[in-house]
Amino acid sequence: MSHRARFRHIDAFAKVPFEGNSAAIYRVEAFPDDALMQRIAREHNLSETAWYVPDETGEADYVLRWFTPAVEVELCGHATLAAGHHCLTDEPERDAVRFRTLKGAGVLEVRRADDGRYVMSLPAWVSVKQMKTDLVAALGRIPEEVRVTTDAAEDSFMAVFGDEETVRALAPDFKALAAIGNVLVIATAPAAGGSEVDVVSRVFVPGAGVDEDPVTGSAHAMLTPYWAERLGRDSFEAFQASERGGRLSCRLEGDRVILGGSCVDVIEGDLLLP
Repeated sequence: MSHRARFRHIDAFAKVPFEGNSAAIYRVEAFPDDALMQRIAREHNLSETAWYVPDETGEADYVLRWFTPAVEVELCGHATLAAGHHCLTDEPERDAVRFRTLKGAGVLEVRRADDGRYVMSLPAWVSVKQMKTDLVAALGRIPEEVRVTTDAAEDSFMAVFGDEETVRALAPDFKALAAIGNVLVIATAPAAGGSEVDVVSRVFVPGAGVDEDPVTGSAHAMLTPYWAERLGRDSFEAFQASERGGRLSCRLEGDRVILGGSCVDVIEGDLLLP
């Protein structure tokens, strides 16, 4: 006898379907077994499959967890935005929802914005210079600098290049990147002159089963403090230059990063569980 778990496939940081980054979102009363959630994430084969349940501690409204096709992760921005969209459209009387996380990201909030989008609060990840020769070799281009943050549970590296064209042209050796481990690898540069955005990036996570992530909120937890300081202002516009692509509004507020974006429902369905 099977039972059903309802999910919504949501494109986050997207104004129309099939852009931004996709997440499968489940709202349930209790988390299934960890191994089953991992298998379901593998079945969806999206960058992230997220589950949220009521938070019985009262610290937040819900508890939120995220799974790539390979591992459970510490923080996923786009699936948090998608979970916020899921909750706030299910509960239109709410203006905001708070999610408690379990692996070091703390409590995250998604709030309705005045322009119809959502804004999401993430921890700011400060970075420092650290040369990583195996990462540079795997990227295939020499950056101006490599930076690492220790604010995240998993290492996150950022390769800063001099121009947008170089970032867009990168053709990494994904096997070599995966050999480094489960790390978030960000390539970034200032946007080309005349662009509507200030910063471009691409993100690679082959160690977690995702060669190139389409749009990565958690990467902007690291990108925002760096670019805010470099640009000399607290807010800017960013574009993640994957094949799908996605635009994010980024603002630094003390030790928090505030990201803005839209979400679009693409699929609603029932997962049949044994």
